[in-house]
Amino acid sequence: MPSTALWYDRPGERWFEALPIGNGRLGGMVYGGVPTETIRLSESTAWSGAPSGTDVSPTARAQLPAIRQLLFDGQYAEAQRLAEEHLPGHPTSFGTNVPLPRLRLDFPGGSFENYRRSLDLDTGLVRVEFDQEQNHAVREVFASHPHGVIAMRLAGPVTLSATLDDTSLPGTTTATEAGLAFSGRAVETLHSNGKDGAALEIRVRFITEGGTQRYADDTFTITGADSVVVLIAVGTDFNGDDPVARAEKLLADAPGYDDLRAAHVADHRRLMTRVSLDLGEPVALPTDVRRERLARGERDDDLIALYYQYGRYLTVAGSRADSPLPLALQGVWNDGFASSMGWSNDFHLDINTQQNYWAAESGHLAECQTPLFGFLRRLADAGQSTAREMYGAGGWVAHTVTNAWGYSAPGAGIGWGLNVTGGAWMALQLWEHYEYQPDEEYLREHAYPVLRGAAEFLLDYLVPEPTHGWLVAGPAESPENAYLAPDGTRCSVAMGTTADRAFAEAILRICGQAAAILGVDPELRSRAEAARARLSPFRIGRHGQLQEWLDDFNEADPAHRHTAHLVALFPERQVSPRRTPELARAAAVTIERRQAAPGWEQTEWVEANFAAFYARLLDGDRALAHVTRLIGDASEANLLSYSAGGIAGAEQNIYSFDGNSGGSGAIAEMLLQSDGEEIELLPALPSTWRDGSVRGLRARGGFTVDLSWSDGRLAEARLRSDGPATARVRYRETTNDFVWEQAKEIQVRI
Repeated sequence: MPSTALWYDRPGERWFEALPIGNGRLGGMVYGGVPTETIRLSESTAWSGAPSGTDVSPTARAQLPAIRQLLFDGQYAEAQRLAEEHLPGHPTSFGTNVPLPRLRLDFPGGSFENYRRSLDLDTGLVRVEFDQEQNHAVREVFASHPHGVIAMRLAGPVTLSATLDDTSLPGTTTATEAGLAFSGRAVETLHSNGKDGAALEIRVRFITEGGTQRYADDTFTITGADSVVVLIAVGTDFNGDDPVARAEKLLADAPGYDDLRAAHVADHRRLMTRVSLDLGEPVALPTDVRRERLARGERDDDLIALYYQYGRYLTVAGSRADSPLPLALQGVWNDGFASSMGWSNDFHLDINTQQNYWAAESGHLAECQTPLFGFLRRLADAGQSTAREMYGAGGWVAHTVTNAWGYSAPGAGIGWGLNVTGGAWMALQLWEHYEYQPDEEYLREHAYPVLRGAAEFLLDYLVPEPTHGWLVAGPAESPENAYLAPDGTRCSVAMGTTADRAFAEAILRICGQAAAILGVDPELRSRAEAARARLSPFRIGRHGQLQEWLDDFNEADPAHRHTAHLVALFPERQVSPRRTPELARAAAVTIERRQAAPGWEQTEWVEANFAAFYARLLDGDRALAHVTRLIGDASEANLLSYSAGGIAGAEQNIYSFDGNSGGSGAIAEMLLQSDGEEIELLPALPSTWRDGSVRGLRARGGFTVDLSWSDGRLAEARLRSDGPATARVRYRETTNDFVWEQAKEIQVRI
């Protein structure tokens, strides 16, 4: 049986050794300490900052024609200068998600032995056990989605003192008869004005059997209890709620511990157990030891299967259908680093937020994308004014970063902030959801209005390139890269970046398909089709690489982590080995050149991205190499992925959610691919995965797929359809067409 738990033989001492729990809104990092237990708290709506309607540069629209003409005329340095002066946004109080105080529990006692700490991915339970002074201590912790609280049970005898401490937020911790209360605000001065931010309340309730309780100042003390249940609730005023009333109601509505636990486990298992992956026998060693062995080159296929399920677990823990916000840069957890440096713990639209949901659809967690869809609708509404004020265009636009209120202007700096198709990239998630679960009502009510607005913007924004008459986007940047102009000037602003071309093709194509399905907007469909026909072609450069820009510029940084132009390969399929083999070879050259360049910026999301690229290139061994590096070189002891210190301005390793979810999505892509017409089985199976099985993966068209293989070859495939359907199924070079007359399972033989 494959491993389903992370486990350790010592307490966690660092954030990257703690174990994550979450209920889609409230997050906790559980350290499992013996003299001191710590739970680092975070909450998705604990945001500094505020909405703003004055973020667009007032001079941007007037300067756009001049910047475009300068770029077309080859005056790149002057275009860059004008763009730097006029195009960046001016966020007034952008904000960030901020970390909350920690719950600290101090216990008496000395040495301990027989320690074990674990996180069961199937149940979402963290368990800590050890022997101390002839007692066997047991703690269990989880974050309940059904009841909205974190719950902990400590088996007795229990003596402890508790407080909420270690926070940079203004506020006060008070001990009460029931437990602890923190009243404060999510404010900071780096990303906002130090005044705006959500009001927040934390309530901690202690329910004891036996013993005595005392409270004074900021400390709650329990002595000699037979057992203790700890409940943690957080409320904010983000959506106009009363934070005190919300926190106290969550505690008041919580049932007894056994019922709370049973409801949590049932709710969590309903999602997690939909998919199983078996790649080999488990190794009977602690998870951190296994990761270190993998990093040294020792094989552990079961650890890779565990990592896949961990990405699904984090998606479940961080994003549920009723979550008020989607997964931010750090999910619903917050190590305090991203929020205290130039990044902000926000929503990055130049791959990170998209990658946060790569484990969702294929991993049978479609409903976990729901908060992203609501967020996209709000972003599209906010982006209409930016499209109009900055570009004189219809529809909506969003750029590189956004916040909890739908910031849609460019980022505050040229060189990274002018990603004009960031919102369009995000909108593709809506169509992906429809492809996996075709539903015309969803398409009509939720997806199509956003997709139509993205298409309307592009139809107004694209302009003819003077030499060939191709339609190109710009001025824009290829995130977050730069090129060398012919005179050697480093520039980032360009016309006709390949990434913009790929997203323009995708949005115009999808909008036309969706409109045809719904039988609406014939004029828009005609305009979209005509514009698609005039888009610039993909071009292969002098090194044999897929060009990132319309012209074959030298790269300013050949080792740059971003390869935005390869979105044409993944998540899009505009480049593929079977349909466009020359372009696929050029994409492979791009990847190889990046990795070979001195100082290649290896980081978590890049490893996941490259694994997905190679899966699409049908190269399982290279995809596996990047998955292995993701786990061994860009994930920590608790298997959480991180952006490495020294890259993108980070002074130390910073937790980033995208590596975990992106890695899971890439692993699924190695085992199953689909495009709505064809389902390919084991398309990029590594040569070392000789025997294995996967159950429950989803394929486009409404299919659930179970696969097993032996000696490197497909042994059995079972495909269940949600309803009547047809599909072509491929294994290697053999294809067969199948018909499902109703919702049922077919054993596919190829």
